[in-house]
Amino acid sequence: MSEFSHKPIMLMQCIDGLAIRPDGIYVDGTCGGAGHSKEIAKRITDGMLYGLDQDPDAVAVASSRLRGLPAKVLHTNFRNARTALAKEGVEKIDGVLLDLGVSSYQLDTAERGFSYNADAYLDMRMSKEGPTAADLVNTLSLQEITDILRDYGEEKFAYQIAKKIIAYRENQPITTTMQLSEIVNSAYPAAERRKSKNPSRKTFQALRIAVNDELGALKDALEDLFDMLNPGGRMCIITFHSLEDRIVKQYFKQLAVKCTCPKEFPVCVCGGKAKAELVTNKPLVADREEQEENRRSRSAKLRIVEKL
Repeated sequence: MSEFSHKPIMLMQCIDGLAIRPDGIYVDGTCGGAGHSKEIAKRITDGMLYGLDQDPDAVAVASSRLRGLPAKVLHTNFRNARTALAKEGVEKIDGVLLDLGVSSYQLDTAERGFSYNADAYLDMRMSKEGPTAADLVNTLSLQEITDILRDYGEEKFAYQIAKKIIAYRENQPITTTMQLSEIVNSAYPAAERRKSKNPSRKTFQALRIAVNDELGALKDALEDLFDMLNPGGRMCIITFHSLEDRIVKQYFKQLAVKCTCPKEFPVCVCGGKAKAELVTNKPLVADREEQEENRRSRSAKLRIVEKL
């Protein structure tokens, strides 16, 4: 098992974006290896940081790394933040950070089954609970697999890959990452294989999102966590692909809308008020140096909003 290392992406942009108050209550909904959490907690004196993570490995590591700081790690998915924090007597918070996607540790630990670069059981569960990716590819219908690959992976060869998966499992179950990777490769036209970075990338992303219900969890968490923010509190969210970013962008835009009258109305009659102000009109991205040092930062986008 690899060491739980996860370079905190856009660390100082996140710290600056949260505008941390020493007496504030903050939430890192994706605590991971505590990279962001530790820097947040170091800036707190009379307040508290609550780190959340559904991965039991992350909870153990983060708890150790945050020892001695005003911080507590809770074992839960961030979609359950309101319930988990209520048990700690917390109803309002001053800032929240979500660093979405899969951690470096999860990708680099072959036995977790996230990577198409190493052979392992086809797992992909961040929480180590519930159905695995192997369960999905061996039980879902042709249409269901096609929909997952198309909707969550934006894979243009979704149907062809799904057909190959169905045909393969008629002879033997698909249980490993390499089996799936070879199936995906066989479904790709030769010309596409030559120009693709790795044909498996989109399929593995799609299955991971489906296994962990990542987009559903994000939608649930956005509303609950924003509702818990005190006025002046900030929400910082790092996304890594267009599906996540679209959800965050649209939600933040909706919060910042003042008037909801139809466009043809000459004057506002709704009396609407914006719930938040966009701190970033366009997403922040990692600088060139960080992108060179940490290739996973290259697709990262950071959006920040402040509650009014």
